[in-house]
Amino acid sequence: MYLILLSIFFPILAGAFLLIRYRTPLSGEAKAAQRKTLVTLTGCFLVITALLVVLSLFIAKQKFIPFYLTKTLPIHFMIDDIGALFSLLAVAVMLCAGFFSFEYMKHEEREGRYYGFYLLVFGVLNALCFAGNLITFYLFFELLTLSSMTLVLHNGSKEAIMAGLKYLFYSLCGAYAALFGIYFLYQYTGTLSFFNGSLYVTAIAEHGGFLLVVAFVMILGFGVKAGMFPMHAWLPTAHPVAPAPASAVLSAVIVKAGVLAIIRVLDLFGAWDGALKFLSGTWMQTAWIWLTLVTVFMGSLLAYREPVLKKRLAYSTVSQLSYILFGLAVMNKTALNGSLLHVLAHGFSKAALFLCAGAIIYKTGKTRVEEMRGIGKEMPLTMWCFTIASLGLIGIPPTGGFVSKWYLAIGSLRSGIPVLGVLGPVILLVSALLTAGYLLPLTIQGFFPGADYDYSRLEKKEPCRLMTVPILILTVLSVLTGLLPDFYSSFLAIIGR
Repeated sequence: MYLILLSIFFPILAGAFLLIRYRTPLSGEAKAAQRKTLVTLTGCFLVITALLVVLSLFIAKQKFIPFYLTKTLPIHFMIDDIGALFSLLAVAVMLCAGFFSFEYMKHEEREGRYYGFYLLVFGVLNALCFAGNLITFYLFFELLTLSSMTLVLHNGSKEAIMAGLKYLFYSLCGAYAALFGIYFLYQYTGTLSFFNGSLYVTAIAEHGGFLLVVAFVMILGFGVKAGMFPMHAWLPTAHPVAPAPASAVLSAVIVKAGVLAIIRVLDLFGAWDGALKFLSGTWMQTAWIWLTLVTVFMGSLLAYREPVLKKRLAYSTVSQLSYILFGLAVMNKTALNGSLLHVLAHGFSKAALFLCAGAIIYKTGKTRVEEMRGIGKEMPLTMWCFTIASLGLIGIPPTGGFVSKWYLAIGSLRSGIPVLGVLGPVILLVSALLTAGYLLPLTIQGFFPGADYDYSRLEKKEPCRLMTVPILILTVLSVLTGLLPDFYSSFLAIIGR
């Protein structure tokens, strides 16, 4: 049981140590030696944390209550299939983006502060994945906002500070909406533990109409972190100003905290339990599906029109996350499997894309789409990885995006939901075409710049291994998610309770 606590508090304490030890910027003649020590320590802390998480998944007891907030509200940790899936994604992305940052952050100030908060975020993410009840989840959900905000405003510019404040405002508004629901759930049921759906039978019978409102408000609140319309605007503001590895973590992992929260809420209401399936067929489900489909289409369209590369990828995240939320809103197991597989497929692909964008920015200084002409000639390995990860987001085989979107479409068609059951796959297909329209032109212009391209100025600018290896790992994982989808299903036994 102590492995769970170690996986949470070791990176938090390690991050606090770095914040204290390296609270002032590295400077002077000893800067190179200081930086080497800092990078070595951070790398060791990241690897140890990853090992603690993996050991927790296989060795730790399933349930652990270290103490109680009140007599009836425990701080409760547990390990289950859903938490394991999200924690594995977090470990893979945090390790790859962390090692990528050892090279990328050379041109940034206050590296000690960045790595300190990066480790804090890692520990808080582990706590979210292992939270065993809603109050434990909520406490660390708020801590995730506070710790990750520092990654957004790292460079200290006016734009970064305003983006960080916008992220904070949106996130707090969403969290307070979720807290509204938590109050009433506890009042009517007397428990906030996950997987106690049977305790909701009486509450639903007595307060069913109001609990629908509670469920909808909680989904809207937690949906802010997942970038769901109408509270999505913080994402395209935060990503362009954050360091590229921080953007990768934000887009691939941190936003998934909102998805995990919504899954936990749906579990409480028995969304996939035939005996307690009271959300299906209600106005709440219909309204939620409409919001997800609007977000899918709107995010893709805005990404198609966006000229700044990182901002384009941020709008893409808005769209792709609502693929996941759409599958959850359909509320059948086929669509749910598609959603959970897309958690991995999107996470690996989007992290690879942001790291590719970071490598391009680091080596060339180019940030806009129109500047990418011929970049494939200068950085062929990076652009090949960018292309393969793009295919994953579009949903082209053999990437994970194809399999996950297949499950989403089949689940929607089998749901029997009037109009939306058919309209959903149509909008997903249109969004996929728009995704191809805003990602593949970068590949085409990058590798085929045209006859008038000045090849005499061509210069190889491929980044070092600290940057290319993490990109390659994430790209391979995005493909393996599609080649071995049954491995994830069988290993995690998705919703097989």
